[in-house]
Amino acid sequence: MADPMTQSSQISSSQGLADGQNSAKDSKFTDSFLSSSPVSLIQSPQAKDLVSWRDPKKSGAVFGVSMLLLLSLAAFSVISVISYILLALLFVTISFRIYKSVVQAVQKSGDGHPFKTFMEKDVSVPPETFRKHVDVCLTYVNCALKQMSRLFLVEDLVDSLKLAVAMWLMTYVGAVFNGITILILADILIFTLPLVYEKNKTQIDHYVEIARTQINTTMAKLQEKLPGSLKRVKTE
Repeated sequence: MADPMTQSSQISSSQGLADGQNSAKDSKFTDSFLSSSPVSLIQSPQAKDLVSWRDPKKSGAVFGVSMLLLLSLAAFSVISVISYILLALLFVTISFRIYKSVVQAVQKSGDGHPFKTFMEKDVSVPPETFRKHVDVCLTYVNCALKQMSRLFLVEDLVDSLKLAVAMWLMTYVGAVFNGITILILADILIFTLPLVYEKNKTQIDHYVEIARTQINTTMAKLQEKLPGSLKRVKTE
């Protein structure tokens, strides 16, 4: 039969090791996030090229359309914006259809329907593609639910406190800006931060390194000040 003191020592060692591994993971995640550039946080190569203005015409068109849509949503209701967009699209297609019909009648040509090429294309979503995207969305949903459970049930006191501080700060943001305004600012930042980062990469990396060091130092001090029982919460 094993000595109870030995078992207690082994359990404490295992908990300390797991706690150290979790802390290392948290620190590694924080370091990788803070050291990442605004462009590297975007996973899609097409999106990276778009926000980096590799093709100014395409980036300008996307930025202009997105800003116009957001400004429209800020001035009108969602139903009105959708209705106006669909009406504008119908006006263009119906006008083009009538124009081509008149031209064909005058020229006595048999070109047929002007949108025949588009009508013959298969626009249905394949079941495999649908299932693939559903599986991806389900992975993100499950991950979000797991994180919410971990934070709101206080598995790690420090992480829960960080969420509480973030939500407290967001109350002040919500008192100044509404959702559409935040989306407009986010759209502007998405299309401007990558350019600013590329032009001032050295200076930005220097300040990010300083911020990363300060955050890691502060988190280490908070961890040291926590009672032992709270430090082991996330391993129990």
